[in-house]
Amino acid sequence: MSVPVGGRLDGLTSREADWSGLDVVVAGLGVSGFAAADALHERGARVVAVDAGDPRQNLALGERAHILDILGVDVRLGADHTSRMPAGVAADLVVTSPGWRPDQPLLAEAAAAGVPVWGEVELAWRMRQRVGPAPWLTVTGTNGKTTTVQMLASILDAAGLRATAAGNVGTPILEAVLHPQPYDVIAVELSSFQLHWSHSLAPHASACLNVSPDHLDWHGSLEEYARAKGKVYANTRIACVYNVQDPVTEQLVIDAEVQEGCRAIGFTLGVPGLSMVGVVADVLADRAFVEERRTTAAELATQRDGQGAQPTLAPHYLANALAAAALARAYGVAPVAVRDGLRAFRPDAHRIADLGEVDGVRWVDDSKATNPHAAGASLKAFEHVVWVAGGLLKGADVDDLVRDSAPRLRGVVLLGRDRERIAEALARHAPDVPVVDVPSTDTGAMDLVVSAAAGLARAGDVVLLAPAAASMDMFENYGARGDAFAEAVARHAAGRRGE
Repeated sequence: MSVPVGGRLDGLTSREADWSGLDVVVAGLGVSGFAAADALHERGARVVAVDAGDPRQNLALGERAHILDILGVDVRLGADHTSRMPAGVAADLVVTSPGWRPDQPLLAEAAAAGVPVWGEVELAWRMRQRVGPAPWLTVTGTNGKTTTVQMLASILDAAGLRATAAGNVGTPILEAVLHPQPYDVIAVELSSFQLHWSHSLAPHASACLNVSPDHLDWHGSLEEYARAKGKVYANTRIACVYNVQDPVTEQLVIDAEVQEGCRAIGFTLGVPGLSMVGVVADVLADRAFVEERRTTAAELATQRDGQGAQPTLAPHYLANALAAAALARAYGVAPVAVRDGLRAFRPDAHRIADLGEVDGVRWVDDSKATNPHAAGASLKAFEHVVWVAGGLLKGADVDDLVRDSAPRLRGVVLLGRDRERIAEALARHAPDVPVVDVPSTDTGAMDLVVSAAAGLARAGDVVLLAPAAASMDMFENYGARGDAFAEAVARHAAGRRGE
């Protein structure tokens, strides 16, 4: 007797399950889509992989498509192949890249026809090994995900565990799950897009760091965005970690359906209450994972340890360290490994990166601050700031950011497509702060920005690139924007030295 496809999909809960004969459409051939198509084909599924890109313009896409074609995957490139379900395919399943919106025509057609749609993260969860799979420690939030996951991976490494950071950062989660040398535990960064397309994850411990407006153009509303973030807590086994300073995250825990015995664990920049990790004087303290937590706390690290390699003890970095520590402690990691892992941590580029000092003025690159919440956290780390901002706001409102940051602003330099909206907010909330508008969008724009910022700054100030906006109006990505800023600062420094 044949098994209905729906019932068969329900039984696909490990790599050892029978995936053969499934007709699967893989939508999008980025890194995660390639991994999904490869893994499914290897297990006997009939895969049609589609992508709107042109391999003549996207060499990486062309290489991935060529490899899959050699393996025997049916690859169809071009916009015509993503405007509807592939012709001649009676799909049992669609596996989508995370950036594809639910109203994308192919996905909408699949949903209307009752074809299940999974993300690569859902597929990875279902392709774990049947016996003894590596537990997942999952992290989401509007800001700080990557730093927290990398801090967590560093702590797990310090504990002697074979661990990796995967998902929305580093290794695609499917590659981590299928690695020939299995991991003991995986620190998984999850975006709101990835969570939207995930259905059956059951992490060992999970965290939502914060929720503020972002990607509203994708989700349609702040409520839908928050709902997607809250899915990180679903089915959690041991601990749901939330931000005491962000009540939305606590409410998401309250609303979540978790496994019996799962605890709510708060992290706070203040003194920790019961079942929290927080700060006592100079110490990161644990009142959640100690036996006598009503009367005692365990010392995890000092604030300086939590700073890692950063030159400034930014509050949001300390919050990230506390969240990572809570997740690690939920997995049973000893306090000494928390300390050693935080000490060893080195952040990625463009995250409050110190570019040096010129004439008493510090220059800092936080190009990764691509939304108002991230920019606000960055600005709070410094007393007097010349703020470099602007780009694509993606529908975000900057009024609160400008109002809250106004007392520390020495001046503002604006660039990018939506700079006028930031200028309008400055006129409303910081009318006495000098503003320089840089309309140029060519390759020399950053030299103009740096020159203007230098003219506004005084000795002791910080010039901070924290754009509060995405970069694609002028740059390939936030990294290219940060590189351009750093190179312009280096030229400015050389000019001041007379080189």
